Amino acid sequence: PIRFKEFIRNNPGRTVVTYVNTNIDIKVLSDISCTSSNAVQIIESLPAEEKIIFGPDRNLGSYIKEMTGRDIAIWDGACHVHEDFSVEAILDLKKQYPEAKLIVHPECEPPVRMMADFTGSTAALLKFTSIDSSDEFIVATEPGIIYQMEKKNPMKKFIPAPSKNSARGCSECNFMKMITIEKIYECLKKEEPEIVIDKEVLLKARKPIVRMMKISEKIGL
Repeated sequence: PIRFKEFIRNNPGRTVVTYVNTNIDIKVLSDISCTSSNAVQIIESLPAEEKIIFGPDRNLGSYIKEMTGRDIAIWDGACHVHEDFSVEAILDLKKQYPEAKLIVHPECEPPVRMMADFTGSTAALLKFTSIDSSDEFIVATEPGIIYQMEKKNPMKKFIPAPSKNSARGCSECNFMKMITIEKIYECLKKEEPEIVIDKEVLLKARKPIVRMMKISEKIGL
């Protein structure tokens, strides 16, 4: 948060928009939260002359900038999963599956997005695979979503996009994999571990989330 606070100070007069799953310290510094599903619409809802800071993901930030043409100062952070996809390996995979459509998350690097047949949030990717007529898809996002894609479309084929580290195969999120059924069960059963947040911090951190929800309601998201 210290470095991000300095970044804000070095880019004065800008509305601070941050990804909803940032930690509470970043939310305290933010004006509006967003998700990958609503980020473009949230930015477009702001006055055209309004300058923006976006964080923490530089790839999602560059995607939003491409889609909206807005004046956005982008924090230099990234998702390790979406930065790990290999353009070369995807090209090789396309040779194996020439009819497959490449679908990618906007947190992927620009060269990967440029190759895509469709770019969208996790929810948008899931919807696209259901409504599109293609039978094969190369999926460039956390491969956990493939289970839901297969469940909704059992007759279609979903191929996880390979990572830059060929020995590891597809790009998985180590942090998401730390959440297990057993841990959720114990948490619900014992109501622990308890997280205690200072009331003043909590009130400040709620503001960007509440503003996101109000904007979303206003524009019909």
